[in-house]
Amino acid sequence: MTLDFRRMSEDDLDRVMAIEQAIYPYPWTRGNFADSLRGEQSCWTAWNPANEMIGYCIIMPVVDEAHLLNISIAKSSQGKGLGRKLLDFAIDTSRAHGASIMLLEVRESNLVAQTLYHSLGFNNSGVRKNYYPVHGGREHAVLMELPL
Repeated sequence: MTLDFRRMSEDDLDRVMAIEQAIYPYPWTRGNFADSLRGEQSCWTAWNPANEMIGYCIIMPVVDEAHLLNISIAKSSQGKGLGRKLLDFAIDTSRAHGASIMLLEVRESNLVAQTLYHSLGFNNSGVRKNYYPVHGGREHAVLMELPL
């Protein structure tokens, strides 16, 4: 499936929030996304040929680094290789803007995402202990990096 990548705008936030709230137990807030749009972040949406938003990503450039802050695919579009396409786009976009490395963090329990990241060359670079909230406690964040 071919995806169309578009810059995220305020008009997209209702759709973004619908996806975010459907797939995460601790989603970003609308304010988080609005702040990203007003800041230095590179905010993108992914659309399928039926003109439906199926995902988005937020990249924060820091000098020559690209921090992947959020990458999400709608539940109904998961498991179809679309996350890989969106991640490829994020990597290519970061490389085109001069980044020499992409950094991210992922929940320790999100093995599907870690498998995707490893398949594209990301390496584990550390652990941020007790970083993410979970029901009844906290879980670690796995830090990953990809030289670009």
